[in-house]
Amino acid sequence: MAEAFAAEVAANVLAKLSSAAFQQIGCFWDVQDEFEKLRDVLMAIKAVLVDAEEQQNHNREITLWLQKFKDGCYRVEDLLDEFEIEALRRQVMERGSSRRKVSRFLSCSNSLGFRLRMGRKIKKVKDMLDEIESNKSRFHLLERHHRVKNIIHGQRETYLFVKTSDVIGRDEDKENMVAFLMDPTDGDGKGDDIPVLAIVGIGGIGKTALAQLVFNDERVKTHFWLRIWVCVTEDFDVKQLMIKIIKSATGTTMCKDMNKEELHKVLRDGLKGKRFLIVLDDVWNEDKRKWIELKDLLATGGQGCKIICTTRTHEVAAITSTVPQYDLEHLSYENSLSLFLRLAFKEGEEVQHKNLVRIGEGIVRKCKGVALAVKTLGSLLCSTRVEYDWELVRDSEIWKLEQKENDILPALKLSYDHLPWHLKQCFAFCSVFPKDFEFNSLQLTLLWTGNGFLQYSNENEEPEDIGNRYIHELWSRSFFQQVEEGVFYSTFKMHDLVHDLALSVVQNEVNSFNHCSTRNVRHLWLEASGQGASTLPNNLDHLRSLIISSNEEQKASSESLIADYISSSFEQLPNSIGYLKHLRYLSIYGNGNIERLPNSICNLQSLKTLLLGGCRGIEALPKDIRYLISLRTLCITTKQANLQESGIECLSSLRFLRFYACGNLKYLFEDMQRLTALRILVIDECKNLISLPPGLKYLTALQILVISDCEKLDLCMGLELGEEQAGSLRKLFIRGLPKVVSLPQWILLGSAKTLQQLYIIGLENLSTLPRWFRYLMSLQTLGIIDCPKLLSLPQGMQQLAALKQVGITGCPKLSKRCMKQTGEEWPKIAHVPQLFVSNDSETSITYDE
Repeated sequence: MAEAFAAEVAANVLAKLSSAAFQQIGCFWDVQDEFEKLRDVLMAIKAVLVDAEEQQNHNREITLWLQKFKDGCYRVEDLLDEFEIEALRRQVMERGSSRRKVSRFLSCSNSLGFRLRMGRKIKKVKDMLDEIESNKSRFHLLERHHRVKNIIHGQRETYLFVKTSDVIGRDEDKENMVAFLMDPTDGDGKGDDIPVLAIVGIGGIGKTALAQLVFNDERVKTHFWLRIWVCVTEDFDVKQLMIKIIKSATGTTMCKDMNKEELHKVLRDGLKGKRFLIVLDDVWNEDKRKWIELKDLLATGGQGCKIICTTRTHEVAAITSTVPQYDLEHLSYENSLSLFLRLAFKEGEEVQHKNLVRIGEGIVRKCKGVALAVKTLGSLLCSTRVEYDWELVRDSEIWKLEQKENDILPALKLSYDHLPWHLKQCFAFCSVFPKDFEFNSLQLTLLWTGNGFLQYSNENEEPEDIGNRYIHELWSRSFFQQVEEGVFYSTFKMHDLVHDLALSVVQNEVNSFNHCSTRNVRHLWLEASGQGASTLPNNLDHLRSLIISSNEEQKASSESLIADYISSSFEQLPNSIGYLKHLRYLSIYGNGNIERLPNSICNLQSLKTLLLGGCRGIEALPKDIRYLISLRTLCITTKQANLQESGIECLSSLRFLRFYACGNLKYLFEDMQRLTALRILVIDECKNLISLPPGLKYLTALQILVISDCEKLDLCMGLELGEEQAGSLRKLFIRGLPKVVSLPQWILLGSAKTLQQLYIIGLENLSTLPRWFRYLMSLQTLGIIDCPKLLSLPQGMQQLAALKQVGITGCPKLSKRCMKQTGEEWPKIAHVPQLFVSNDSETSITYDE
């Protein structure tokens, strides 16, 4: 499977070598002839990769040869990267204050030394590629062109939970589940007698989908006061399960630092006397003591509580289930075919493609009734109506390989094989995450961007937009499962079997994503826990991504070598981090013990993402942070009170900037308008922030603005009205600002024609909404939550023709005035298709046209 990486990296390298920028570099350093030779040998090898891909299933030597070629491609990529790094270093030196230093740095001897050093590296890489090229003759590989696969471009709508119409053949199972939940005679539903039903079946057969169907059934929603869904990790950590249950039951996330006794009290208070349903999804625990401990903690529920577990093993079912376990059968051939056709075709389209249906029947038989396999291949083939593509899937040699019983990896691997090369690399990169890890679209896009995985169709396209498109394509092909759809980004995870596929794609690769066993490791996830010293390994010369995580809910696999390198009292990054010159992505998010960052971090001129959020111990930012000239994303937590001379305003490449939990911060920096490329600005939990800089209203590229939980912030102070600017703000989120009594007009300036989403949350002293609301002609979504003093909506809201969604909750007086037909405010919102209004009596009214 090394072919995908090799082909993609080779394509990226060839594109770089052919670019105008590297033609200039070649001329400047007098290496254009060497670049041309590298290009020729890369093209000669790349031409036979398609044939090599097909033959490697039967010839282990070809797999090893592909791995060597991939390694060679990475070496060329690193070599070209060094030329770019040198150019960035020169830009930094030209920014410096000492002309003498710059002159010395740019001296002839310095340039000559670099030219000689790079000349030796080029020759070494060229010799390596020549040897690889000569060895290909041993395999008699033919030059063949890779058939371009169609890509899905957002044709399907996303859904937070399972879509009922996409689950076929489970109606009887669903009714059996609902009957169990509604049965009043099945135990008293309290304490030790809470009835538990285990759904048992192989991975991918549809256990989770069935549980979701039942969980979202209207009868179940009405019957239970609380419905709690928990994804269970393999280690069955009871404390973490308590946190998840509390979060699902109450919505609070403020209990991560509590001990077990404190958690138990919160859990007991949250469940006491209430009839609840808990679904524990994907349970592996076979330790009965842990199960009893958890069940005892749930003993305060009311009459009629029930628990459903999904598991792959009968041993787990024997421990958990108090009633006969429910063995989920494979889908029948008829139901499998129905599911496949529904995913592969638009409604009714299959009658026009009888030959494809015939081929699909053969594919479905090979899926052996496993829903995930059927779904994955159906999603894959919905993008093509070419018979040859369908026959390739049906007749693939991979079905003939030795398989374990009920093994669906061949079906998943087929879907992977038919991804475009750039999506193969993006998907395989996700193996860096631990199993059950929930990643958000922004985080993943930053990682892909930093590592150069995104393909630009035009120079004006932003990587964030490309990344979101890639994520949607992988979701539409069933590689990702959507966990939650948020206001500004969505959260996803991978099914365990899909994660296994990602691991199988990168296993035995020289550049492993999950292991630190070679000097060529390029992506590394470290846990800030273990027995070792707080140092980094000395063999990370090629590292592109470094994530040092301290989140207990996102523990890495025990197979990783994390614990050997980072101690639990992780207090500082070593100075040696400045030597990781290829580093693009660095996250130490949530490491509260770190007190300082070495200034050497500012030598990382290629760094695109720096995440320091939640590092509450950091005394001050590095003094030379302005030299991180490639930085696009910066998240900061610092003890500083003033950032006036921080140098952040010099980071002209910034697209995303977040200030998080900066408890002492009173002032930002005045020259914010210099951040001309900034698209997202988040100011969150800065309790002492007094005002915003005037330059904020001149950020003409800003699309998303979030201001949250800043107790002393006055939105009007420092932002007096001035001339109107051409803005582009699309989403505005304001929450937890007690000093705000009315919304300032600077929000309107320049954004009246662009603002699409506005959320006003927890403004306890907000009493009125301004008249300028009527000018927000592009506004589509309005959320007003927990604003108890708000009495009315502004005049003219009925003129907002684009408004499609309005939600009002936690505003008791306003909610009553917005009641359908009878409320004084009703005429202002009667034209809105989707309305959600909640009042104080714990009832909510939803109006959908």
